[in-house]
Amino acid sequence: MKTPELLAPAGNMEKLKIAIHYGADAVYLGGPKFGLRSLADNFTITGLAEAVAYAHDRGVKVYLTVNSYPDNNELPELDRYLEEVAPIPFDALIAADPGVIATIRRISPRREIHLSTQANTTTWRSALFWQEQGIRRINLAREMSLEGIVETRQRVSAGLEVFVHGAMCVSYSGRCLLSSVMTGRNANKGECAHPCRWGYALVEETRPGEYFPVVEDERGTFIFNSRDLCLIRYIPELVGAGVDSLKIEGRMKGINYVASVVRVYRDALDAYTADPASYRFKPVWMEELAKISHRGYTTGFLLGKPQDLDQEYDSRYLRSHELVGLVEETLPDGSVSIGVRNHIEAGATVEVIGAGMREAVVLLDTFTDQEGTPLTEAHPNQRIRVKLPFPAERYDLIRRQKP
Repeated sequence: MKTPELLAPAGNMEKLKIAIHYGADAVYLGGPKFGLRSLADNFTITGLAEAVAYAHDRGVKVYLTVNSYPDNNELPELDRYLEEVAPIPFDALIAADPGVIATIRRISPRREIHLSTQANTTTWRSALFWQEQGIRRINLAREMSLEGIVETRQRVSAGLEVFVHGAMCVSYSGRCLLSSVMTGRNANKGECAHPCRWGYALVEETRPGEYFPVVEDERGTFIFNSRDLCLIRYIPELVGAGVDSLKIEGRMKGINYVASVVRVYRDALDAYTADPASYRFKPVWMEELAKISHRGYTTGFLLGKPQDLDQEYDSRYLRSHELVGLVEETLPDGSVSIGVRNHIEAGATVEVIGAGMREAVVLLDTFTDQEGTPLTEAHPNQRIRVKLPFPAERYDLIRRQKP
């Protein structure tokens, strides 16, 4: 049985290293221009080359996003940008606009091109069209059902990529104009201000100035705010449908999100493809995904048009755990150096998580600074030394349950 690629977000170099450590087969990232996450901590041209070298040394593929929709006056800059990145050996470029695709072909004729979800590929005929244009892989729209994916696979030989986890947009395949209208920041150029996450109230036409809230909780109303996608329970169905790549959303999410999601999907994917006959869904996978910040989970359109609460618009961010630190170095005396990300006090109980679903609960009864001086507390951006009762690895995360 063919194991689909597990494709993870890499918003910066640290997130790229985390994604690889926790089991990603490939990562996607953005450069300084023409991606759809222009507000993220994107890579410089030099940083892109370093990222590709790091990933390739570890057998991991790298895809560059060039999936914005440029205006006429941006085309000369697009040419210059694609010429700048041409020497970097990306495994593919991700694009949506036909003009961008044509420009990639002109400047880098041997470059593999993957079609972005922004192209709204919702039918097998659209997928077949893009295949005939030489596109090697198609990221199908989130609006496509499992039945639609199966039929597309039967009719199309190009690679098929499907989002399996992460935030979803209120608009059709993410092509929303709300941010442009309300803030002047164009979502289709990577500048989305996420106004669908804001609080709103109703005003009746004949009573201006009177605001009628649609009550959800004490923090306000988020009537456009979609739940997050989570297809961890449907790994067998997606593999059986012939999907070539399972994609995780989240280039603007933190390392706790990247590590937690990648390791869960890695474990589930490996468990199923190793022995489909005896595969059983592990409740711990869902428990792990519930520990990261999310807005409640939905299967989206995979099982057909969402009904009732399947696509409930929900304001609440749910998170039971928070990141405390990252293991940055293992030391000769058996201790580890931890980069602190949240305030921590001696005597705290934490969890250490690593690749392969490694996990342990530890009492941090003592820790020191880098010179060995005992500390009673540590703060963000500080580095501490800790002796753990078991071997730890670089990039293991330290987290704790929220009060």
